[in-house]
Amino acid sequence: MSHDHSGTTTERTTNWAGNYTYRAKTIHRPVSIEELQSIVSKAHRIRALGTGHTFNSIPDSAELISLQGIDPNLTIDREAMTVTVGAGIRYGELGPALHAEGLALHNTGSLPHICIGGATATATHGSGDRNRNLASAVSGIELVTAGGDIIQARRGDADFPGMVVHLGALGIATRLTLDVQPTFDACQEVFEDLSWSDLTTNFDGIFSCAYSVSIFTYYRETAGVIWVKHRLEDGVVPSSVTRWSATPARQDRNPMDGWSSVNCTPQMMVPGPWYQRLPHFRLEDVPASGEEIQSEYMVDRSRAVDVIAALRAFEPEMREFLLVGEIRSIAADDLWLSTAYQRDTVAFHFSWLIDTNPVERLLPRLEEMLKPFDVRPHWGKAFAATAHDLAPRYERLTDFRQLMSTFDPDGKFRNEFIDQRVLGA
Repeated sequence: MSHDHSGTTTERTTNWAGNYTYRAKTIHRPVSIEELQSIVSKAHRIRALGTGHTFNSIPDSAELISLQGIDPNLTIDREAMTVTVGAGIRYGELGPALHAEGLALHNTGSLPHICIGGATATATHGSGDRNRNLASAVSGIELVTAGGDIIQARRGDADFPGMVVHLGALGIATRLTLDVQPTFDACQEVFEDLSWSDLTTNFDGIFSCAYSVSIFTYYRETAGVIWVKHRLEDGVVPSSVTRWSATPARQDRNPMDGWSSVNCTPQMMVPGPWYQRLPHFRLEDVPASGEEIQSEYMVDRSRAVDVIAALRAFEPEMREFLLVGEIRSIAADDLWLSTAYQRDTVAFHFSWLIDTNPVERLLPRLEEMLKPFDVRPHWGKAFAATAHDLAPRYERLTDFRQLMSTFDPDGKFRNEFIDQRVLGA
């Protein structure tokens, strides 16, 4: 690997999991927006590289550009209740900075290690019946376009709902304005051995029992573990109670059976600030071995119980490769390429063994089985569907393609992923 004076490196690099090697040989690391503008204007093909927590080719290009070296320049507007910040900052860094100012975001993802630019561009989410995905907090966006110019858009602008979940196809997002609220504390409790009958019979009750709820499952004898995150109001800690057939865990635990909980956020109803409880994992620790491939499929909430039945029947085909599954809920939004666009959503996540070829053979069979449920795959995770498959599930996809032709007529920000999954080229 070699460096030049500007912070550009000549190298080959992989994503976090190591299952994908980026084709780009050049990774730029500018330290200012002006330097970034210059790099973008001169490039033939270029895209932004976030923290590498994607499992497909969505970030790839002939050249990549990292925003990690640019000062995030956090700016709070207390009257508007927003924060404007560089897109390269990670949620685990933004959280304590906001908390110190008495502020909070509405939610986080499972990992605090991801940056806000990549997370919002791909509609990444946390959980909670009343919580929309992370992109829904974006009220303003700044992009560097193909010519190196800066454009800004705000909520209320005509094309804004199409610009937030942009998949990197409109430009390089440099700064984002996010809605904030007064800070709050939260705590977690975990319940084990939930029965399938309780989950399917009491699905709405289980997912509405707290601010954020996850089910970790292997789709085998029992439904698995309920991960319950309570938002504390006025410092009041809710009483721990047995949830349905499940029993309270006796100690902190990892989402995966038998794994150490040392890298997980504190449980056992111990209160703490929101940014230390809403994620499953600690920022200061590696969230897992990294040796996994992730997929995730979103369905209309009304179909969730039917999907569970279908996945239980499909479990023998997954058994050899599935590390763990997770089920979460997300509220509907109006962002064109959001996986929760105009429908309350349930997400079915899968962590697979990092055995690329068998997983690639498995995913088309899994998606064919899920096809009647109009699933929308997470844009940043492994899936087989093409633009032909996805177009009927995104009624504003044609409008987004028009935005692409307006913002990037020469295709500077296009890549194989965009061609195959968005344009159908």
